[in-house]
Order: sequence, then structure tokens, then C-alpha cells
Amino acid sequence: MSKKIEIIPAILPKDFNELEERVELVRGSVKTVQVDVCDGQFVQNASWPYRKRDDAFEMLLKEEEGLPGWQDLNYEFDLMVNHPSGVVDEWVSAGAVRIIIHVESKGNIAEAVNKLQGRAEIGLALNVETPIESIEPYKGRIQFVQCMGIDDIGFQGQEFDAKAVDKIKTVKAAYPDLPISVDGGVSLDNAPSLIAAGADRLVIGSAIFDADNAFEAIQRFKKL
Repeated sequence: MSKKIEIIPAILPKDFNELEERVELVRGSVKTVQVDVCDGQFVQNASWPYRKRDDAFEMLLKEEEGLPGWQDLNYEFDLMVNHPSGVVDEWVSAGAVRIIIHVESKGNIAEAVNKLQGRAEIGLALNVETPIESIEPYKGRIQFVQCMGIDDIGFQGQEFDAKAVDKIKTVKAAYPDLPISVDGGVSLDNAPSLIAAGADRLVIGSAIFDADNAFEAIQRFKKL
């Protein structure tokens, strides 16, 4: 890669056991993992802990247990939830280093952003069709932008929407100081065009975890 690109495996866990299993597949090969958090309302899918709130999540909140591999990994949580202001405190307590809020979600987005100031890095996610003007009210209060590469968020394994490439270029031109993550449909085939468009971080689910060897898949992305 001609510039330093961060590779972030995306985990969409149905339960805590799956989170543990997938973290073990990538531990030691990356610095950060993203956990997709789906409430079944903002997006149709529901994931852990909204699919089944278990003892593990309660122990995380009480700081009686750490996230899998926390000694070696940073965690970012992609909150595909409505009313994120009501849950961001929980995810900070759970161990978030970064939290991503979707600008299209219901509720007071500004309140969620304000609650996170100085507590975690804040990313604002935009769907493919969402105008980049949605970033402006949060300028100076967020640390990065996440451009979604698929239309139906909350599910992995979907085809990449090529319109996202122009979205990345537009965001980078308007906000050159904000790092850009790309999440959804990222593959070895389209990654070079995403990097050329201005992406700084590639958030990758299926192309890593559906591969025969997750560690080797990550290495292939790092060698682009």
C-alpha cells in the first residue's frame, strides 16, 4: 500500500461465544476489531447483545470481565441502533475505544456525540445515499467518518455499491483532516479503488471470515 491503511475485521456476533471465536481468528494480526451492534429496529437484523442479552454483557458493564483479547486489541462498536444517546454509556463501559453512530438513526444524534466527548473516538456513519452535508453539524466533535459501502446495512456478505467510491472522494475533498473508514462489501478486488479514493481504514467482514484462513486473508489486504 502506498499509504498506511488500517485493516479492521468486522464481527457481527449472534452471541458472546461467536465474538470470542472470531476474535481468536484475528488476534495478533490487527490492532482493532469492529463489533457490529444491531438492535433489530434501526436495521432489520439483531445481533449480540440485542438478539439475546446475556450475562457476559452485564459482566462487561460491571467491569467484572473484559472483552475477548482486550490485552491485545482495541474495540470499536458500530452502533446500528435507534436512539444511540441512550446506550453509548453502556458501550463505553464495555470497553469501546471508538464508537460509530449512524446519522440516519432515530433520536438525538447530537446528544449521543456530546456524551462521548473525551471518552471515546467518535465516528459518524453515512449510508451510500446520505448527503455529506449531514457531517457539518458535527464538525469538530467527531474524529472520523465511516462511509457505508452497501445499501442494506446490518448484514454481511452483500455486494459493494460502486457509488460509495465517489462518496469517499467527496468526503475526503470536503473534510481532508477526517480519516475515512469504509464498511460493507470491501474485497480484495475493490480495496485498491477505495484506497485511491481516500479511504484510510478498511472494515472487512466476509472477505476475512469467509476465507479459509482469516489471518492469511488479512495479510493479503495488508499487501495491496
